[in-house]
Amino acid sequence: MRGSLPISPMMGRLGRYLALNAQLYRLLPLALCIIILSACSSTGYPGPTTLNVRSADGKDYAQSDIRVIELTGDVVKRLHEHRDAHSFEKLFGGDAPSNTIIGKGDVIEVSIWEASPPVLFGGTFANERSVAYDSNAPTVNLPFQTVDDDGEILVPFVGSVYVAGKSPVVVAREVRDRLIGKAHDPQAIVRIVQNETRNATVLGEVGTNRRVPLTSRGERVLDIIAAAGGSNHPIGKSTIQLTRGTTMETLPLEALILDPSQNVFLRPNDIVTVLFQPHSFIGLGAVTKNSEVDFEGGGISLAQAMGRLGGLIDERADVHGVFVYRLEDPAALGLSNASSHVGTSDRLVPVIYRLNFSEATGLFIARDFIIRDKDAVYVSVAPLGDLEKFVRIISTAVSATNGLDSLINNSAIIPNSNVSN
Repeated sequence: MRGSLPISPMMGRLGRYLALNAQLYRLLPLALCIIILSACSSTGYPGPTTLNVRSADGKDYAQSDIRVIELTGDVVKRLHEHRDAHSFEKLFGGDAPSNTIIGKGDVIEVSIWEASPPVLFGGTFANERSVAYDSNAPTVNLPFQTVDDDGEILVPFVGSVYVAGKSPVVVAREVRDRLIGKAHDPQAIVRIVQNETRNATVLGEVGTNRRVPLTSRGERVLDIIAAAGGSNHPIGKSTIQLTRGTTMETLPLEALILDPSQNVFLRPNDIVTVLFQPHSFIGLGAVTKNSEVDFEGGGISLAQAMGRLGGLIDERADVHGVFVYRLEDPAALGLSNASSHVGTSDRLVPVIYRLNFSEATGLFIARDFIIRDKDAVYVSVAPLGDLEKFVRIISTAVSATNGLDSLINNSAIIPNSNVSN
């Protein structure tokens, strides 16, 4: 027939298209399997599940058993009491010390008055002894003396006087009493000329590292920091370390300023160290933002920390599994024999605090629980969270498969045959 295609070429082209479609259809299960396997590999947890964390109780870390502690009002109260017990006020507080006590190495001046007519301290004696003498008012100002290693000074007609650890008033009274019967109605005044023993030292990130003399006025921690030029860094990133004898404690500078009761009086030989120590915590798990977050030295609560992480991811977070990882002081846990719990080199033990946000009191507890420097806040994934993620990925895979099937059907070209009768 004229105008028609030969039957053999037409059937050949049709066969080739059908063969191509058949090959593509055979590839569909393989493509679907690849997508599903990829989905399975992408639904891994960002960390341990709630069950895994809670089962960590008793496991070993840093030669100490890990403790998983449920956060309750009583636990938070105990932590607050422990923190208060280690505050500057509790450890170093008290009334202003007497900074007029004479110490070894101090330079002092002794002045003696004798009523007229002078009996002991006359002009001839004064000239011979090379001491200052006022003929109008019979007064003798002895040369400055340094308190020797035995804590003594020498006073003419009195002899050696032990002065170390005594106030100038007490020493003056003793000098006067020992002159009675030798001088005519004697009076004495003792004055510290140069303070060498009542000093506090300020070090670290301040304008000038120096020793600051302590006066009878009574200097506090902030006074000595100001005398040294203040902190070199912002207040919120500075920490104060106070050392007195064998006792040492640290406190954020911001907390010291906000709470005047922590601004304690200093005592001789105290060491104040200003440290540049920005505080931060780490947020991980089913939160909006996994990152390290800086916070001010005054501290923040767990509720504030969760807010800075962007909050929980609604469709994934397990509200029963909000955890705070911390290396804790054994005394804060109420352990009777804290020294027996080895822990880290700082004698700290590993603790995981768990908060259940599904309870009505959860948010109140989160507001009272204070985050510390180097804490790690972790929110576990809900048991159905990964199932929802898996279903979502499978739905995407099925949609992609349907799209591929549609593409194959649309690409199958059936050659037209114009057969004229």
